[in-house]
Amino acid sequence: MVKKVGGLVASIVASHSPRMGVEENAPEFIKGLIDGLRELGRTARALEPDAIVLHSAHWVSTFWWYVPRHEIHEGICVADEAPDLIPGSPYRFKGEPALAEAIADGLNAEGIDCRTFDTPHWSWDYGCYVPLHYMDPASSVPIVLLPTVLCSDPEENRKVGRLVHDVGKDTGKRIVFVSSCALSHDVVRGPERWPTKERQSLDHKFIELATEGRVVELTAWLPEFIGTGVAEMGGRTISSMVGGIEALAQDYGELVGKQFGPYAQSSGSGNAHVAVFPKTSKGM
Repeated sequence: MVKKVGGLVASIVASHSPRMGVEENAPEFIKGLIDGLRELGRTARALEPDAIVLHSAHWVSTFWWYVPRHEIHEGICVADEAPDLIPGSPYRFKGEPALAEAIADGLNAEGIDCRTFDTPHWSWDYGCYVPLHYMDPASSVPIVLLPTVLCSDPEENRKVGRLVHDVGKDTGKRIVFVSSCALSHDVVRGPERWPTKERQSLDHKFIELATEGRVVELTAWLPEFIGTGVAEMGGRTISSMVGGIEALAQDYGELVGKQFGPYAQSSGSGNAHVAVFPKTSKGM
């Protein structure tokens, strides 16, 4: 019997504009992102993951990392900052309590304070809901979630992305890692408005470096992208995706990537779904 090799099988950034949350109400300029999430989900599921670990920019923790250890994630998602756009969408996904506990243990072992919980009264933010709603509409893959921690910095988040890969290897779990966030994120009023041309250029450079597997360049350039591009949540959430890419490169060497759907605007932010895989992955 061939032993299953665990760890990350893909590291992904997926956008989550609340205007995507209810498809029939989505404006035309955002519909390509919905289609892109569906395509991304088909590709991710084809990798036969044991779990999706999603790091949300809109589940915010001040001090500590948290991991929900629910057997079943079930509730109603309301976009608290835009309840007219997502007024109440039900969800039900399988959890992976053992993996949740293992991730918390892995972070704590490296001096990153992480706690678990299973209160039934907690509900998902739309950064969790929107990507998973379209990526896995049948709720076939167990879900583990991570918050964005205000007292962390981008370097800590890169480390978390790498540690999730290590935990996957230790547990034999194949993991699709998803950072749910925009690229540039200097938001303004007006949903149809684009980022500045300078920030669009930065977004396209990020996509290029990621999809071409240029890991060393991407990592070195990341602080500039975070600062000049005004990355969402101070670059914390996108940094975990880059950490995941670093972990893949260390174990597999050459990487490849793909953009799913268009690059699109939403209130001055730049949005794209980008996945990076080992070059040998059947997902490519």
